[in-house]
Amino acid sequence: MNENKGGRKTNRFSKPASKLASTDSYPLVLDIEDFKGDFSFDALFGNLVNELLPSHLEEEIDASEGHGGNDVMPNGHLRTPSDTGKSAQGLSSPLFPEVDALLSLFKNSSTQLIDLRKEIDGKLYNLKKEVAAQDSKHRKTLTELEKGVDGLFTSFARLDSRISSVGQTAAKIGDHLQSADAQRETASQTIDLIKYLMEFNSSPGDLMELSALFSDDSRVAEAASIAQKLRSFAEEDIGRQSMTVSSVVGNATASRGLEVAVANLQEYCNELENRLLDRFDAASQRRELSTMAECAKILSQFNRGTSAMQHYVGLLPMFDLEVMNADTRLVLGDPGSQPSPSNVASGLSSLYEEITETVRKEAATIMAVFPSPDDVMSILVQRVLEDRVPKLLEKLLMKPSLVNPPSMEEGGLILYLRMLAVGYEKTQELARDLRGVGCGDLDVEGLTESLFLPHKDIYIEYEQASLRQLYKAKMEELRAETQQSNESTGTIGRSKGASLASSHQQISVTVVTEFVRWNEEAISRCTLFSSQPATLAANVRAVFTCLLDQVSLYITEGLERARDSLTEAAALRERFVLGTSVSRRVAAAAASAAEAAAAAGESSFRSFMVAVQRCGSSVAIVQQYFANSISRLLLPLDGAHAAACEEMASAMSSAEGVAYKGLQQCIETVMAEVERLISAEQKATDYRSPDDGIAPDHRPTNACTRVVAYLSRVLEAAFTALEGLNKQAFLTELFQGTCCYLFTITSDLLLDFNHGFGGICLNSHI
Repeated sequence: MNENKGGRKTNRFSKPASKLASTDSYPLVLDIEDFKGDFSFDALFGNLVNELLPSHLEEEIDASEGHGGNDVMPNGHLRTPSDTGKSAQGLSSPLFPEVDALLSLFKNSSTQLIDLRKEIDGKLYNLKKEVAAQDSKHRKTLTELEKGVDGLFTSFARLDSRISSVGQTAAKIGDHLQSADAQRETASQTIDLIKYLMEFNSSPGDLMELSALFSDDSRVAEAASIAQKLRSFAEEDIGRQSMTVSSVVGNATASRGLEVAVANLQEYCNELENRLLDRFDAASQRRELSTMAECAKILSQFNRGTSAMQHYVGLLPMFDLEVMNADTRLVLGDPGSQPSPSNVASGLSSLYEEITETVRKEAATIMAVFPSPDDVMSILVQRVLEDRVPKLLEKLLMKPSLVNPPSMEEGGLILYLRMLAVGYEKTQELARDLRGVGCGDLDVEGLTESLFLPHKDIYIEYEQASLRQLYKAKMEELRAETQQSNESTGTIGRSKGASLASSHQQISVTVVTEFVRWNEEAISRCTLFSSQPATLAANVRAVFTCLLDQVSLYITEGLERARDSLTEAAALRERFVLGTSVSRRVAAAAASAAEAAAAAGESSFRSFMVAVQRCGSSVAIVQQYFANSISRLLLPLDGAHAAACEEMASAMSSAEGVAYKGLQQCIETVMAEVERLISAEQKATDYRSPDDGIAPDHRPTNACTRVVAYLSRVLEAAFTALEGLNKQAFLTELFQGTCCYLFTITSDLLLDFNHGFGGICLNSHI
């Protein structure tokens, strides 16, 4: 179908005669090309019916132009005004007269489509046959190609095998040639070596007839290499000759000849080595690193260059005597002055930083000069830790005597221990810094530990002796303070109520805290010096035992002194117990003295309660210190923790025994004072009989009032000092003793005491 210039589509195919004869009056020719590309059934259908329905097409075009006043008929045609009159005519004419033509057209089109399908099927069949023939031909060609490729691969494999065989043969030939060349070179070198060996074998000490090689400064490296080879060969031959049991004269002669050569070679090597060392020193002073590196490379052939390395390290300014003396002044200060650990720590830090920086600078030179810098760094660091550092530590850590230790004015043993800790810690830091700079395979940590082994072996003995010395000095200080206080205030002529205990040293929680602080410092040193957990646990237990002994002895002696005050007060009270047949004047004096003794007894009671309270606080401090700091350190050693707990309980048991005896004395003091007050204040007229006709007086007596007041004071002190079961047991026994005594007086006094005892309960918040 083609489209004309007016935009209307027409049949684009010609109408062959055969087609016209077989079709109806509508000869439509369909071509296969119509169905190719972008095929549209709507377009095909439109091309078929457009020629038969021109009026219909025009009506659609008119409708599309917008004649909205026209009517639309039910068959889709537009109704014009002229058609309106025609619609009134009869329905005898058909509404769509083109139907028959369209049916004929559709049948013709269907026939042509069937013919086209048959034509296409025939073409497809022929195409399939052609494709099958081509496929068979192609497969045959591929089979032939595969056979050719297999043959080609086989040829390549044979070629590769041949090439491999030829290569192996060439490699063997090359190896043989290389071996032959090496043998030839070895033989040539051997001939030269024999010739040189004969020169050295001429006569002992005669080096004048040697070849020019051994005197040419430009060929020093070659001469050194040859001399070392000759020396090794001669020494090995002498060794073999010495192991041979043959006594052939020729062997003996050869041996003697090689011994001459060995002696001359040794002399020449020494002379050459000294010459190279002189050249190395001259280059070192001028800082000519290239010349130094050349000499070091040659010297490495002599004993692996050890002499050159040691020579270089030995000439460094950092090992001069003046420098080491300056180290001592920097760390210890001026001669005659006593150094402090803080100043020593600061001095060691500065000195070790200077040493580390010097070694770091020398490491750069060593890397540029020596062929094996790690060996030189090992020698350098070893010299530092075996020469410079030990000479300083020797003056810093002078081990004191345990038999006659230095006094505390001179620093005591604690000064030595603190210096040891500072020196050890700072030297360990130096070892780590030197390890970071580089020291080859040197065991820096082990070498550092060896410097302190003489001190660490008996360290714990010094720690224990130091703690004992500190305790002794502290006790002497406290006694001196107490004596000075007594001398300033006086102990004679005290007023009524003054305490006999004022002349005795009281237990101080501050002192116990100082004991713990000493122990903490000692434990920190144990942790520093003990690398193994088991060793640390053993040392910690020994140091903690010292603390237990100190605290136990201190609080036990403090309680004993408080008991002495109670004993003195009881003795003073017994002195003023008089009989009934004395004068009034003597009785008044005795009563006054008894009042003073009672005041001393009450003061001693209070002092002992304070001592008990401080004793409990001290024990609590030790227990807390054990739980927080000691317990975890004892776990690595089997049984150490349990043993320490037992030792702690045993150490406190002696103080508990003294405290129990003192509390018994306190009860006796209270009972004696109650008895004295009742005896002194209770009167016969205080007993009233109801038969007298006078109303009973329920007010407390003077004796009862004073007893209640006294008990209130002592109970307040007991409540403050005691805790828990100790308080309960003490108060129970005190109440029982007091009540039993009062029951023996009289029933009236008992009633008054009960009235007053209620006041005690209220005042003391029982």
